Amino acid sequence: MDLLHDGPRLTDPGVVGNKFARQAELRAAGFEVPEFFCVPVEAFDAALARVPDGEPAARRRALLGHGVPEPLAGALLAAFDRLAGPDGVVAVRACVVGDGEDSAADPFAGMSDSFLNVGRAALLARVAECWASAFTDRAVAYRRLRGADPGAARVAVGVQRMVRAERSFVAFSRDPRTGAAQHLIAAAYGLGEGVVQELADVDHFVHDPAAGRVSRTVVPKHRMVVPDPARSGAPLLAGVPVGLVAAPVLTDAEVREIGVLAERVAEHFGAPQDIEGALTADGTIELVQARPIVFTEPEPDPGPASDVIWTNHNLTESFPGVTCALTYSQAQEFYEVCFRGFYRRIGVPARLRHRHAGDLARMIGLLDGRVYYQLDAWYRLHAMMPGWGLLRPTWQRTLGLSGDELDEAPPLPRDGRLRTVRALPRAVASLLGHPLAVRRFLTWWDDLAATTGPLDGLPPAELVRRYRRIWAEFAGQWPVTLLNGYFLLGCLTLTQRLLSRWTTGDPALLVGLLPGGPENRSLLALRSALRLATRFRHDPRLTAALAAGTDREVHDGIVAGRFGDDVAEAFAEHLRRYGDRTVHDLKLEVRTPRQDPWRLIGVLRPLVASGETAEGNRTAERNARRDGVRRLRRACSSPVRRIALGLCVRVLRRFVKAREDTRLCRSQLYGLSRDILYRLGDVLAADGRLADAGDVVHLRVEEVLGAVDGTGGTAGLADLAARRRAELEAWQGKPAPPGYLSPDGPGRDAARSGPPPGNVLRGLASSRGVVRARAAVVLDPTAPVEDCRDRILVARETDPGWLYLMTAAKGIVVERGSLLSHTAITGRLLGIPTVVAVPGATTAIADGGWIELDGAAGTVRLLRTEEAG
Repeated sequence: MDLLHDGPRLTDPGVVGNKFARQAELRAAGFEVPEFFCVPVEAFDAALARVPDGEPAARRRALLGHGVPEPLAGALLAAFDRLAGPDGVVAVRACVVGDGEDSAADPFAGMSDSFLNVGRAALLARVAECWASAFTDRAVAYRRLRGADPGAARVAVGVQRMVRAERSFVAFSRDPRTGAAQHLIAAAYGLGEGVVQELADVDHFVHDPAAGRVSRTVVPKHRMVVPDPARSGAPLLAGVPVGLVAAPVLTDAEVREIGVLAERVAEHFGAPQDIEGALTADGTIELVQARPIVFTEPEPDPGPASDVIWTNHNLTESFPGVTCALTYSQAQEFYEVCFRGFYRRIGVPARLRHRHAGDLARMIGLLDGRVYYQLDAWYRLHAMMPGWGLLRPTWQRTLGLSGDELDEAPPLPRDGRLRTVRALPRAVASLLGHPLAVRRFLTWWDDLAATTGPLDGLPPAELVRRYRRIWAEFAGQWPVTLLNGYFLLGCLTLTQRLLSRWTTGDPALLVGLLPGGPENRSLLALRSALRLATRFRHDPRLTAALAAGTDREVHDGIVAGRFGDDVAEAFAEHLRRYGDRTVHDLKLEVRTPRQDPWRLIGVLRPLVASGETAEGNRTAERNARRDGVRRLRRACSSPVRRIALGLCVRVLRRFVKAREDTRLCRSQLYGLSRDILYRLGDVLAADGRLADAGDVVHLRVEEVLGAVDGTGGTAGLADLAARRRAELEAWQGKPAPPGYLSPDGPGRDAARSGPPPGNVLRGLASSRGVVRARAAVVLDPTAPVEDCRDRILVARETDPGWLYLMTAAKGIVVERGSLLSHTAITGRLLGIPTVVAVPGATTAIADGGWIELDGAAGTVRLLRTEEAG
C-alpha cells in the first residue's frame, strides 16, 4: 500500500480526509504549508480487518496492540527519513474520513488525536495511536451524539514536517461571533498547542482591513508551550523569557500579514476560514491548518441574566486557590443537588423551581481554575425564597459584598411579599420542627459513616456502589442544613435589627454575645486536638520524639505502642472522629490524615508548642461571653428588652452550633468521597488507564465512576488527565482574578496601590480586643507555626486547617469572611481580636510590619516605627 506524497489522491477527502486534502490543495496553490505525506484510509481499513469485532474500547486496545504491519512500517520509516532526516521530528495527525471532519458542515467532528515533535523511534507507535483514536471515549460519544455509528469511523494519518515555531497563532478571516469583516488573531510564544488548548498566556489582536487599523489586548506572558526533550518532544509548559513578558507577541505589521493570509485562504476556498500557523525564528509565517468557520446563530437577548456577576467572597474559605477537576465536579453536584432540595423544602412553588432549573446548574463556575459563585444565578434563585426582601441585606453582608457591588444587585421581585405571606405557615412549621430535624440528620450521618467503612479489600464495583449510595441519600438529607442556614440568616437579621433599635448600635455588641452555648462538633475537633497536644506536652518521651523525629517516625512509634497503649488509642480515636479535618479539606486533591495518618503529627506540633489547653480554651470562651453580657447591660437598660435579645442570641447560637456540626459532617462526606475516589484511581492506574493513580484528581467524578461501572468511557482517560494537569499548572502560574467581577469590571478588592487613607484599614468587627504586634502575612497555611508566634496573622481567608497557626497568633485579619465565617467564629473561640472582610489586607500590610488591631471597632492601623513601642 503506497503512501501519498502528491497527486490527485492526496487532494481527495475520501482518501485522506478533509484536513489533509485541504492542506495538499493549499500547498499546490503556493501557500507556505510544511511538507507532508499521508497514510491513506485503506491502511486503516487493513489494520482494522485484523481486529475482532467488539466494543469500541476493545477495538482501540487491539489496534494499539497490533501496531503498524510490514511492509507499511518500513515505508513509513523511509518516508520519515526523506522528510525530516533520521534525527528530525514531525507532527503526526489523524483525520476521520467520510465523517465530515474539517468540512463546512462539521469542522471538529472527528475528535481525533495529534502528536507533535515525534521522532523516528516513536513514529510507528504514534501512527497506531492515531488509528486507535477512532475509538476514544470522546470520539465514540461525539458520533453517538450526532446519530452516527460509533464503531464505523475510518481514519487517515498525516505526517508533516514539524515547524520550529518561535510563536504560534490562530486567526479568523471573519469575526466568528458576528460575521463582521475583520480579522481576529490569538497568538502566544512557543508551540500552537499553547494557543489552541489555552495553556499559554495569549495576546489578542483585531485587524480591520478597511481602516487598516490594529487593536490589541496584551497580557503579561509567563507561560508558553515548548517540546519536552525528556518525553520525546511532548508539549511542556515553560516560562517565557523575561524580555518577552510585556511585549506583544506580534507586531502590527505581522498582524496585518496574518490577516491578509487568512483572507487569501478564505478567497481560495470561497468561504471564511479559521487558520492555524507558526512564525519561525526568521519571521517566516507557515500555514499549518485551515478549516471553515461555523457561525453560530445569534442568541436571543436573555435580559438581565446575561450580565454574569462573579464573586468568591466567603467561598475561598472552602476552595482557595486553583481547584482540580475532581473537586470542581463534586462541588457542582453538591450545590445543584442540595439547593434543589432546599428550595422545595422552603416552599418554593414547582413552577418557579422548574423555571430556574438552569440556574441550579450554574451556581458556581471556574475563572482561571478558581471556583466562583455566579452571583446573578444566586440572586435569581434566592429571589424565589419567602422573605428574601428582608434577608437579602444580611445575606449580602455574610457574602462580603459592599459598595458598588450592592448597587449592582437586581431589584427585588414584585410579588415577594405575597409569596412570603403564603409560605409563612410552612416556614413556621419547619422552624418548630427544625431542632428534631437536625438531630435526625446527625444521627443519619453518623449511621451512614459507620456502615460505609471500612473500605479495604472491597472490589471496584462495590466502591462505586457505595459512593453512589452515599450521594443519593445525601441529596435527600442535606437540605436540612441549608434550611438551618435560612433560619440562621433570619435570626441574625432580627437580632441585628433589635440591637440597632434598642442599643447604641455598636456592632461589637453582637460579637461579644455570640461566644458560648453548647459545644459544636467543629469545636470538639479542636479541643480533641488540644487534649492530644497536652498529652504530648506532658510526656517527656513524646516531646523528645517530636524534637528528634519526623512526623512519620513519631506516628510509627505511636502506632507501635512505644509511648503506651493509651496514647495509641487516643491518637486512633481522634483520627477516627476527625481525620478528615485538615487544611482545605473540601479540595479532593488535598490528602488528609484519613489517607496519611502521620499528617496529624504536623497538626499537633504547633499545638504542643503553644501551651494551649482545652480547658483554657473553654475558660477564654466563658470570659468572652460574660464580658458580652456586661456590655449588653450597659448598652440596654430595659430588662425586658435584654431578655428578648438574650432569647434571640440563644437561638442564634443554636443555629450556629447546627451549622458547625454539619460542617464537620461535610468534611467527613468529602473525606469519604476522597477515600473512595482515590481507591478507584489506584484501580485505573493498575489497569493502565491512568499513568499515575494521583491523576484521578484531574478527572471529573462521573468520569471516574463511569470508567469502573461501565456508564462512561474506559479509554483515553490518561490523555484527558494529562491535558487537565497541564491546564491546572498554567492556571497556577496566573495571578488570581479579583474577588468580585461584573460586566462593569472588578469590585472593591481589586489590587490597591499605595497606603490606605489615614493608614487605617477597615473591616468587619468579629472578635473583641485590641492588640499591637508585628504582622505575619501568610498566603500558605503550611507556613511554620513560629512565623505566627506572638504576631497578628494576616491572610486572604482561612479554613479549619489554619487552626494551628491561629492558636499561635495574637490576632487575626483576613480579606474575606463575615460575622459567621470560620475565621470570625474561631477568633471568638480562641478569645483573640479578629477582623474579617478587610479588602487588600495581604498587600497593604507588610510582613513583619507593626499594626494595631481593634477587634471591636473592626480596624487595622498601620503603625509608624516610632509608634511601635
